[in-house]
Amino acid sequence: MGRATGRHDTMSRRYFGTDGIRGTVGEFPITPDFMLKLGWAAGRVFARHGRGKVLIGKDTRISGYMFESALESGLSAAGVDVSLLGPMPTPGIAYLTRTFRADAGIVISASHNAYPDNGIKFFSAAGTKLDDALEAEIEAELDRDIVIVGPDSLGKASRIQDAAGRYIEFCKSTLPGRLGLHGMKVVLDCAHGATYHIAPNVFRELGAKVSVIGGEPDGLNINQGVGSTHPQALRAAVIEQGADLGVAFDGDGDRLILVDADGRVIDGDDILYMIARDRHERGVLGGGVVGTLMSNFGLAAALEGLGIPFERAKVGDRYVIERLEANGWQLGGESSGHIVCSHIQSTGDGIVSALQVLAIMAREECSLSELLVGFEKAPQALINVRLAPGCDNKALMAADAVQAAVVEVEQTLGNEGRVLLRPSGTEPLIRVMVEGRPHFDVDALAGQIAATVESSMSA
Repeated sequence: MGRATGRHDTMSRRYFGTDGIRGTVGEFPITPDFMLKLGWAAGRVFARHGRGKVLIGKDTRISGYMFESALESGLSAAGVDVSLLGPMPTPGIAYLTRTFRADAGIVISASHNAYPDNGIKFFSAAGTKLDDALEAEIEAELDRDIVIVGPDSLGKASRIQDAAGRYIEFCKSTLPGRLGLHGMKVVLDCAHGATYHIAPNVFRELGAKVSVIGGEPDGLNINQGVGSTHPQALRAAVIEQGADLGVAFDGDGDRLILVDADGRVIDGDDILYMIARDRHERGVLGGGVVGTLMSNFGLAAALEGLGIPFERAKVGDRYVIERLEANGWQLGGESSGHIVCSHIQSTGDGIVSALQVLAIMAREECSLSELLVGFEKAPQALINVRLAPGCDNKALMAADAVQAAVVEVEQTLGNEGRVLLRPSGTEPLIRVMVEGRPHFDVDALAGQIAATVESSMSA
């Protein structure tokens, strides 16, 4: 059902994780003094490799103002010019970094996390995640004392006033051919996040009748009971309004989930299947599909049944993108809703991915649920076990009791299911996933392992 592949990092990082630097505001390193130093260190590196121009965008959490100013100061001290984008979806920052020919783009966001968290992600000049070598250079500069360039060499700062309009036009241009969304009634859930002023305009200008929830950010309500990780509000709105479908983004707009007219949640595996089947039937898929270790094996079976190659990468969109590049393929993603259409965008893009699905609906003149007829996923249970302060996730997962619990469930499933135990790359969690054929109680089996993980923390 596809093999697991992905990059294996050997370098030791103190700050950079799989998705930049993230944590709780006010706790090191998510502090203004560190961000000033990070801006300076990154500026030194970018100035060595380019012309010394960086874009900064952010989501809607209140701490973004503080970190934007700190990064701007550090970059200026390193002699780098800064262009400020304001609130902007992460994929929009990637796109604008490319179109403005900047050396890098900086995203201030903690994605789907609540407002007390924040983080920093970097994009290269090509709109892709920074490679290991550049991250290592930045970390090396962080060990040095700040040396400010001469007064005549300080970086300048400016604001790009039409950033939102540029990205809106780009998103609209990705709807294939002369297709429009006229006649479609769509509910958008913007998670009180970075898509709040972008997505409604995109869908309305393409002809859809749009209503919005989660579109009134106040700096503190990002992802609060709304967005792709909380689909209940969108389900209720779609059913109440009799909409054709709903689209929910996360706080920074790089992932999505859909809801059909009956309130059924359509996740990233469903979205990958719909786009892959459509592109395969039209002869434009361009190879196979990359999923992750979390991708449902029903997806793997369905794609392989269509003759579409399927591979699994480690969890994280950067690993998906690496495998796409290595294979020369164009489509990949995660069940969480990060979908990468690399023939269109350099990173996961919630708005663009939604438009690809709506284009299929328009082309085939069918409903969202009709696009999934015949596609069956295996029941899957996912439990997040929160780690106690100071708990070593690797030691916990290697504990004898935990390993014995995993083996016991694997023996129960046999060849009709699988177990995945892994640490979150962005939160202090151990994720327990159990997947199996319908006759298994995967919820109970996952709970069995999760209970062992929790009890082992206090052992």
